[in-house]
Amino acid sequence: MAIVAVSISPTGAGTSVGAYVARALDVLEAQTEVRFELGPMFTTLEGDLDAIFTVVRRMQEAVFEMGAERVGTVLKIDDRRDKAATMAGKVESARSRKRSRPES
Repeated sequence: MAIVAVSISPTGAGTSVGAYVARALDVLEAQTEVRFELGPMFTTLEGDLDAIFTVVRRMQEAVFEMGAERVGTVLKIDDRRDKAATMAGKVESARSRKRSRPES
């Protein structure tokens, strides 16, 4: 299972891109193969990597359909093969390590 951070931005759309983000979110909410969490800078996706690539492509197309002539997409992929990884598991791992740190 892969965990992917994605940011999709239209170029030349002005300073506010919230409507474009909302349209990409519509694409995510309409599908069931990829789990997701919307964040302030990136959206995190979790699932099969091929399914993630497919949904990211749909998100890009949705932004183009709104009239964008150029779209920049940033992906950061964590594709772990040695054990199952989830968004929740990664967060809990970091939090548990923080709690177990010795105080100085």
